Amino acid sequence: MMLTLGMFVFMRQSLPYQSLQRSADYQWPSNSRVGKRDVFQFLGPGDDKITLTGDLYPEMTGGRLSMLELYTMADEGRAWPLISGTGTIYGMFVITNVSETGTVFFADGSPRKISFTLSLTRVDDSLAALYGDIGKQAESLVGKAGNVLSLVGG
Repeated sequence: MMLTLGMFVFMRQSLPYQSLQRSADYQWPSNSRVGKRDVFQFLGPGDDKITLTGDLYPEMTGGRLSMLELYTMADEGRAWPLISGTGTIYGMFVITNVSETGTVFFADGSPRKISFTLSLTRVDDSLAALYGDIGKQAESLVGKAGNVLSLVGG
């Protein structure tokens, strides 16, 4: 496992990325002063963005179904926990852009190579908020699983 976004696992068989770029902004507005340099004030963190890029070869790696799953997740308009394969918790991220380019086509028109870019933006305030959101999601899943079990069992 390379990375997980919600329940989607990035790995060689699904959507292996070749590049992960992270950009974190910090807010430092300035106030002008007469005869002196501007004074700056730290207001806190700004945007935290991650961009994944890579090439898929559907004969060996993931393909259309993996890309379709990402489009479906983006359509839901939800934040998802982003966790690296080493256990690093990045936070709650939304999918802001999915793009793909198919090249080198089979006779039926399906691409032999799919180049993709996935753009993510962090939306939680802190890791404490992250754990709260994951807890709520887990409670929701447990509740739904209980409902399914009661339907199956009785």
